[in-house]
Amino acid sequence: MVFDPAFAPRGREPFSEWFAKQVDWDMEHDYMNPQSTTPALREWYDGIRLEYPAMNGPDATDDDHEIDRAGDYNFGPHFIYVTYPWFLAEEIYDRVRAVAVEKQVGFYDVSNDEDEQEIYFPGDALAPPSQGSWRSIAKQYRELSEH
Repeated sequence: MVFDPAFAPRGREPFSEWFAKQVDWDMEHDYMNPQSTTPALREWYDGIRLEYPAMNGPDATDDDHEIDRAGDYNFGPHFIYVTYPWFLAEEIYDRVRAVAVEKQVGFYDVSNDEDEQEIYFPGDALAPPSQGSWRSIAKQYRELSEH
């Protein structure tokens, strides 16, 4: 997940509470519309979807060659929650973080199952890359997709 740091609290507990409210998925909000999030997050989205197109919403790709690299983007008022195919997990992890730093938005490592999930705010030092069990799952999917 990437988030607008102007709207997210610092501190693990306040951030976790904020995150839980964000992904409550209020059905009155259009989560498929990139215009429903902040300008900073739209910049991140515009940067990342050049390499990883959208599988849904108004920007959904109809190119059969791109669909394998497509992300499921969900736009909240102050965040973008996105999932990608498992076989891309290691590649996309590094790229999502890099574009978050470049575009000056926050990054939350939702998939990390280590002691603490990374919560990055612009200006902070990036944590060492996650070594969570998701990496072995991603490797298995990548090996399956190569056969």
